[in-house]
Amino acid sequence: MTKIIAGAFTAAAIFIGSNVNAQTTPANALRFGVGVEGLLPVGNLHDGSNVGLGGTARLQYGVNNNVALTLTSGYYNFFGKSYSQTFTDATSTTTVTVKGRSLGIVPVKAGIKAFVADGFYFSGEAGAGFETHEPIAGEHKDTKLILAPGLGYATKSWDIGARYENFSGQGNNYGTVGLRIAYGFGL
Repeated sequence: MTKIIAGAFTAAAIFIGSNVNAQTTPANALRFGVGVEGLLPVGNLHDGSNVGLGGTARLQYGVNNNVALTLTSGYYNFFGKSYSQTFTDATSTTTVTVKGRSLGIVPVKAGIKAFVADGFYFSGEAGAGFETHEPIAGEHKDTKLILAPGLGYATKSWDIGARYENFSGQGNNYGTVGLRIAYGFGL
């Protein structure tokens, strides 16, 4: 896992260092971006998954040169952990390993990006996360409220952002720390 995080930060440094044009969000301009998400589950979600991956598409509308509104959707997959249990009796020892179910979520979020310096921005998103199957067989698929503060750096073509994403509802709250690397272009 450390190698994945180090690789992501190396990629971010390369993109930032090689593309020094400042990102501004021209008023009344639309941009579209497609991104890859690396996700680290925290809270209750970490009990069932160590890592998640996702893909998202984002539509961005420039309100003025420093503020943009966003609409983001895609798919997150949190891979299920494997659990082992050893049973011992008088004559033998048996180990049973069970692979936990993966959790799939379709996020639909509206947000805002405020550019505070040359390409750097703070963001906030709110929306809903739709679970694609029951996390435990026999339970219900839930819809969670998503709240996600973040920060990032954007150039004319690349957007690299980090955020904490909280999923809450139905008495079960969990979260993820995400890193999104996206390629975008004007429409």
